[in-house]
Amino acid sequence: MSCMVIIGTQWGDEGKAKMIDYYTAGADIVVRYQGGANAGHTVVVNGKKHVFHLIPSGILHGDKVCVIANGVVLDPEQFMNEIDLLEKQGISVKGRLFVSDAAHLILPYHKMFDEILEDSGTRKIGTTRRGIGPSYSDKCLRIGIRVGDIFDENFLRERLSNALNNKNPQLEKIYNRPVFESGPILELLARFRERVRDMVTNTPHYLNVAAEQKKKILLEGAQGDALDIDHGTYPFVTSSNTTIGGAMSGTGLNPFQISEIVGITKAYITRVGEGPFPTEDLGEGGKQLREKGNEFGSTTGRPRRCGWFDVELVRYAKRINGLTSIALTKLDVLSGLRTIKVAVGYEKNGKRLDYFPPASLTEVTPVYEELDGWDEDISMCAHYDELPSNAKTYVDYLQKSLNTRISVVSVGPDRKNTFVMD
Repeated sequence: MSCMVIIGTQWGDEGKAKMIDYYTAGADIVVRYQGGANAGHTVVVNGKKHVFHLIPSGILHGDKVCVIANGVVLDPEQFMNEIDLLEKQGISVKGRLFVSDAAHLILPYHKMFDEILEDSGTRKIGTTRRGIGPSYSDKCLRIGIRVGDIFDENFLRERLSNALNNKNPQLEKIYNRPVFESGPILELLARFRERVRDMVTNTPHYLNVAAEQKKKILLEGAQGDALDIDHGTYPFVTSSNTTIGGAMSGTGLNPFQISEIVGITKAYITRVGEGPFPTEDLGEGGKQLREKGNEFGSTTGRPRRCGWFDVELVRYAKRINGLTSIALTKLDVLSGLRTIKVAVGYEKNGKRLDYFPPASLTEVTPVYEELDGWDEDISMCAHYDELPSNAKTYVDYLQKSLNTRISVVSVGPDRKNTFVMD
């Protein structure tokens, strides 16, 4: 590893947090490069569950440095709560956690607008109402407030006044909602300033120096390829670039520093919120996947929509991101199924497509093949050769269909339930 990027290849919730934790063992620095507190990353270590929303899960490794980079939108309250929780668990972040001075902040009015826009639209997106989209919107409108702004109080007051002069008339005159006063927001930011004073840095400079020093850097994103604002199933997407381009713009590193791009891929597929999902199973199969896979959002608790593996979806992720290998997760969830369906392509108007069509995904019909399942519990398998023959066949089938090497297989939630493919 020189600089490895971890990419979700589906609609998020692929098991990235566990695999990031796994790959962190070989890293010096772990970097979160996009998204906000709408992403819940769950890691199980020795039977204990840890849920992260902003801080990279690599913080559980006491010898690693973690960075929240410029592409992230940072909720000050959530961030401080996560630090408090870690410290209660005896995990210190002092000297090991850095925050970009260019990361934009999520403030209370962003959450209000997120709620308003989701409730007022005739076509819901299914957001988590955490203020992510409105914060990214303000970034593009150039009225956002960045972490570095909070250390110049006069400039901060000016920036906040400018933002509220934009927001409050909309709240009052269009949406009939209460307006925001600057005082409570300034108090929140004053508390935040004291907590992060020693953490804030110019992260592009820090990371580039680390790369020059041959430090091993792991870049982690949130959500998945098909939720990318440009390449996903728009408008049912997140508000940032979840793909490889987001890793570059969100950190300030350049493409020539990247040595590996690992696609985290679940052995079946889930989706949270609204939007097209060609392989969704609304019957007993989907219910079984949800219950056995514990497919409920770690941020919202919402039940995830569940369905069968979609080869074309992951091929699309391979093309967009230049995946060098795949880490296959949650293979154990398929144990007990008599047959396992795999969508090997799409048909539209009776004709076979040879690509993934994000803009017209509601118009396609998946073409399935079926493989025999297995009954054995595979959670303690420590090597490919220990898998039941039908589980081996499934892994081999996916690897051949995707024409991409499967490098790691996860067979359970714990860190130890993982093995490397030869």
